[in-house]
Amino acid sequence: MAVLIKLKSIESHEGILSVFEQLLPGHIERVYFIYGVQTESIRGGHRHKETWQGLICLNGSCKIYVQDGHIEETFELDSPEKCLLLKPTDWHQMYDFSINSTLLVLANKNYDPEDYIDEPYIPENIIH
Repeated sequence: MAVLIKLKSIESHEGILSVFEQLLPGHIERVYFIYGVQTESIRGGHRHKETWQGLICLNGSCKIYVQDGHIEETFELDSPEKCLLLKPTDWHQMYDFSINSTLLVLANKNYDPEDYIDEPYIPENIIH
């Protein structure tokens, strides 16, 4: 199941440096960011066969609904120090984006349409 972590951060009089390292298996092969999202929009709606992801809201906030077939949980990303680590089996939707939010996504695999599974898990198997 997905896990929310606080990134290692170093604060000085020049600002804060947050580090994303050794959190995904393998190497980061793909980095992208989502911005300009309407507040009522829903993004995602899939899981993966192989890809792990790290999600960080660099500006503003958003919520991530996650289910893994057994558990469902909603996470709020409202600080660049928070990172949501998604396993490939985590079906997820991003929503409730604040105005001017920017969501950074780091993935250990390059884009492959064959890696996507759009169907959510069957609701009766999930613990609320």
